[in-house]
Amino acid sequence: MRRLITLLTMSLLTFPAAAKDIRIATWNMGWLTLRASEINGPNRDPNRAIYQRSDADFAKLKAYAKQLDADIVALQEVDTLTAATKVFDPTEYDIVLADETDFQRAGWAIRKTVRYTRMPDLAALDIHDGKRWSLRKGVDVLFHLPSGDLRALAVHLKSGCFSPKSQNDACPVLGEQMPIVSAWIDQRQTEGASLLVAGDFNRRLNKEDPLWKVLDNGPTPLVLATEGKANACWAGEYPDFIDQLVLGGPAASRIKPESFRVLTYTETEKADKKRISDHCPVSVEVR
Repeated sequence: MRRLITLLTMSLLTFPAAAKDIRIATWNMGWLTLRASEINGPNRDPNRAIYQRSDADFAKLKAYAKQLDADIVALQEVDTLTAATKVFDPTEYDIVLADETDFQRAGWAIRKTVRYTRMPDLAALDIHDGKRWSLRKGVDVLFHLPSGDLRALAVHLKSGCFSPKSQNDACPVLGEQMPIVSAWIDQRQTEGASLLVAGDFNRRLNKEDPLWKVLDNGPTPLVLATEGKANACWAGEYPDFIDQLVLGGPAASRIKPESFRVLTYTETEKADKKRISDHCPVSVEVR
């Protein structure tokens, strides 16, 4: 009997624990800052001024972050670490932001139970570096997940060229940025790595979009998590997604079926957009 108990104990100790599903999200937080007056300056048009969120607004955002309950969140439009920690509890999350001085930065909120290694920023995405209207760097992190490593890039690409029909000054800029992201993806595929590109692409991507074909040109197909889905954010005002989750390599086959979610807000008034965000968090789970 004692021998049987010993064998059972040993089997429990050596049997591998099932890997926990990891919830990955992207969230453009809409000018998340504590210094709106400084950014606005004395002569800013009041109709275009950046809104300074109140403590009550930050409390609502924090409640939504808790409801989102993501392990990894790609962030956009975050000014400072201090602003981010008013939304993501610093006892539960690490915040990683792009190494730049812009008021709008990309980055990550990472649950403290998730191990990670910070990689150099993808600075090449800021093709206007040093100019008054500079762009955003990509934030590159290697996550060490129970199911294996995941190389991830948080992006916030040029706004304005939302579809192939768009014809404006933003389109050549986005057209320069997409091959940079594609090259990053190609390198990960060459390495055989699981990969994720998450963030505000400012593009309503689908499999027929020429810019999607720029991204998805490697040896193995990418998965666009928003493909075929409608965006319910703000009562479906913009049904096509510009906030995207793109997965490739082994991670593409580890997406949990039916796990795609859009966290919608209970607020419904137009004025609420500046208090919460004009974007809703988009998430998916990976096994």
